[in-house]
Amino acid sequence: MRIWLLAAATAALFASCGDYNKVLKSTDPAYKLERAIQYYDTKNFSKAYPLFDELMTSYRGTTKAQIVYRYFAKTLYAQHEYLLASYHFKRFAQTFPNDDFAEESAYLGAHCAYLDAPSTTLDPALTYQAMDELQLFINTHPDSKFLPEANDQIEELRRRLEEKSFLIAKGYHHRNQFASAVVSFNVMLTDHPSSPRREEAMYLRVESAFNYAENSIESKQAERFRDAETYVKEYLATFPEGRYAGQVATLSKRIAARKRK
Repeated sequence: MRIWLLAAATAALFASCGDYNKVLKSTDPAYKLERAIQYYDTKNFSKAYPLFDELMTSYRGTTKAQIVYRYFAKTLYAQHEYLLASYHFKRFAQTFPNDDFAEESAYLGAHCAYLDAPSTTLDPALTYQAMDELQLFINTHPDSKFLPEANDQIEELRRRLEEKSFLIAKGYHHRNQFASAVVSFNVMLTDHPSSPRREEAMYLRVESAFNYAENSIESKQAERFRDAETYVKEYLATFPEGRYAGQVATLSKRIAARKRK
């Protein structure tokens, strides 16, 4: 029984391959387009893509060029080729601005950039680029039904940048690179003033500034303890009953003691 099933499956596979080769070798663009759409509709994207790629040339300048280009871009998207898909979605929207798919295509071009943006641990350049593209879509399509999704994606990318900024500063702190930590926490707090990490960042900035001052040469200590004291005041003014208020108060006393020496 198993041998029979294996033989049947093998025969079906060869038949399928033979059928696809027949489609590839066909010189009839209409037939290829029909079969390419069938492959796409059945999610057989690896077979659909070469056909649409070829048909892009066959139908260029014809009334069906838009249909072929739409499927071509969507097939790239379905295969997670987001960089290429983004380019072609945007190009479709620019080339065929009056097409029913133009607005969605413009959105998908920006959405692909969002999907291609890296995690918080990697270079944020693509994240900024994705935010710019989503904002451009919002600006150029103020009445689009895709605005909620675009705004949500921008907010998600902002959160990624915020988290990355915090993790960079915290990394300097944990590696005892206190000067770099203070600078990085200042950048993070300036760029992301409403961050849920704000209190922790302000506390770690106090701790980093104190350690930086304490480990400085004597001629620099007074100035750097004054900076640490400023960060203490900022923390206590913002979070007078914060979860780190006790630790900050302790550091404040240690700073005062060092200033009396």
